[in-house]
Amino acid sequence: MPKVGMEPIRRDALVKATILEIGRAGSLDVTVSQIAKRAGMSSALAHHYFGNKDKMFLAAMRHILGQYGAHVRAALAGARTPRQRVEAVIRAGFDDLNFSPEVISAWLNFYVQAQNAPDVARLLRIYQHRLRSNLRAGLRPLAGPGADALAEGLAAMIDGLYIRQSLREAPPDGAAATAMVLDYLDAKLEARA
Repeated sequence: MPKVGMEPIRRDALVKATILEIGRAGSLDVTVSQIAKRAGMSSALAHHYFGNKDKMFLAAMRHILGQYGAHVRAALAGARTPRQRVEAVIRAGFDDLNFSPEVISAWLNFYVQAQNAPDVARLLRIYQHRLRSNLRAGLRPLAGPGADALAEGLAAMIDGLYIRQSLREAPPDGAAATAMVLDYLDAKLEARA
């Protein structure tokens, strides 16, 4: 007889185990059995909750994006100026939770999977739209008609730093990544002045 109330707990454990296993492997070259073992359950139970590894990965990315979105919203709540809004979005992307080795590995695989999986591609488009929208909201008063292009450049730089970090052996340095993006922002705004 199934234990009442265990499904959300087990699903959460499997999602977190998926992220950790992808981080360990550095790719999606992990099995449902490995994920289930890390979560402390059988692979049959993992299949019962998600059906297959692709659905587990999609749930893991939704989890990562949910955490990222919560960090962005919290950071934006404290922003008082347009510049602070832009900085809040940038800093949230490189905080310790979002710029960890496991999450970076998941992101790299997310970009790759989006090329062939419609559900993953849709989730990536939603993320990209929200990122650019949040950046543009702060950039419009600062960059005027150049806000769209600057938001696109900042978004590309953020994504690029995740990709570059996934290919490095050094541990992630969110502060350095944030500083690099902010330097780019300052240079672009100064060039417009």
